[in-house]
Amino acid sequence: MDSYTLIGFSVFLGAIFVGGAISISKMLAFHSPEGDRKVQPYECSEEPIGGARIRFKVAFYIFALLFLLFDIEALFLFPCMKIFKAVINNQVVGISPTILFVELFIFIFILFFGLIYAWRKGVLTWE
Repeated sequence: MDSYTLIGFSVFLGAIFVGGAISISKMLAFHSPEGDRKVQPYECSEEPIGGARIRFKVAFYIFALLFLLFDIEALFLFPCMKIFKAVINNQVVGISPTILFVELFIFIFILFFGLIYAWRKGVLTWE
C-alpha cells in the first residue's frame, strides 16, 4: 500500500507543477490591445505579403533525412573500426577477424548501394 501512496503523491506533485507552470505563463504572458494583429505571421511592423503557409518540396526533407542517415551510419563506423583493430591485434578473444571483416564489408556495401539508389532516384539533386 505504501508504493501506491508514493505513486499517487508523485502524480499529484507532477500535476501541481504542470498546472502551476501553465497558469503562471498565462498570467505573465504579454497581451496585445491590438487583438488580431497579434495573430499575424510577422510582428516586426512589416505588412505581410501573402499567407504564412507556403509549400516546401518534399525533396528537401528527404535530403535532410538522407544526410542524417548517412551521418549516423558513418558515426557507427568509428567504434566498429576500433573493435576491428582490437580483434586484429588479438586483444579481443572469441571473434574471428574474417567474420568481422565480412560483417563490416556488408555494412559498408549496404551504405554504398543506398547512396547509389538515392543518387539514381534523383534525391541528391538540389534545385
